Amino acid sequence: QLQASGGGLVQAGGSLRLSCAGSGRTFVNFRMAWFRQAPGKEREFVAAISWRSGDNTDYLDSVKGRFAISRDNAKNTVYLQMNSLKPEDTAVHYCAAARYHTPNTYEYRGQGTQVTVSS
Repeated sequence: QLQASGGGLVQAGGSLRLSCAGSGRTFVNFRMAWFRQAPGKEREFVAAISWRSGDNTDYLDSVKGRFAISRDNAKNTVYLQMNSLKPEDTAVHYCAAARYHTPNTYEYRGQGTQVTVSS
């Protein structure tokens, strides 16, 4: 019900825009987030946006100022704009959704999209 896309191979300093499209239900009342996992590493939180209006966002310290999360409720889609990419951003990125009243319990998780940043 969540499908991530937009990954690819990019040189350091480049940009990518990831999309996470929801289907089968509306995610307007869900907090939406992006996570990533690199080979041999633990999954880590990247960014999140609050439900409905998306007024509140949260970011991993290492991506602050480079990444921006946004949502388009009409399209049931969440985006992650990634700028100034670094090799350490290389990972499978995937999106997840948590109901607004349980914002730390991600009930839905989509398939990931690979982001590879070459130096």
